[in-house]
Amino acid sequence: MSDLIDDASDHALLRRTVLIVALLNLGYFGIEFVVALRIGSVSLFADSVDFLEDASVNLLIWTAFAWSLKARARTGMAMAGILLIPALATLWAAWSKFHAPIPPAPVPLSITALGALAINLSCALMLARFRAHQGSLTRAAFLSARNDVFANVAIILAVMVTIFYPSAWPDLIVGLGIMVLNADAAREVWQAARDEHRSARCTT
Repeated sequence: MSDLIDDASDHALLRRTVLIVALLNLGYFGIEFVVALRIGSVSLFADSVDFLEDASVNLLIWTAFAWSLKARARTGMAMAGILLIPALATLWAAWSKFHAPIPPAPVPLSITALGALAINLSCALMLARFRAHQGSLTRAAFLSARNDVFANVAIILAVMVTIFYPSAWPDLIVGLGIMVLNADAAREVWQAARDEHRSARCTT
């Protein structure tokens, strides 16, 4: 009986956690997206789209807990595709930047990146205890938050390089690096969801 109570408590805590993470990501998406467009930063643009993607993933997770294992596995496969959206958006932003290779303003870029780092680090810490819970769904949320922390650190490093060597290339390189991180996260989520789907088929 105590195990059932603990499971129910963990389930409720996980639902509440992913909802908080979704709202935090949705709120900061608007801030980062506006700044990215104003200063012409590819890396910040990629990261802002990633915030929107993370909000969508966590909201989808929040609604999917009552579903069957097979339904959750199929949702995980869909999330693998969702995780690729920021990568495609980054390619578009990078292509546009090639035609106007002007380095972004370092001060608003660094301040916004530090804010994003604080949000993503908080989300990653909240989700870390649940990364093995509910299979591919929660794994998708944790991987997204973890990758975003790495991306924000890389953006801050790119700002430092740009201050001493003004160039659009550090921003472009980091933006493309964020694209690779999202593609790798999509691969991991797809594999986890595929394994879940096979397990669900074996039990039916």
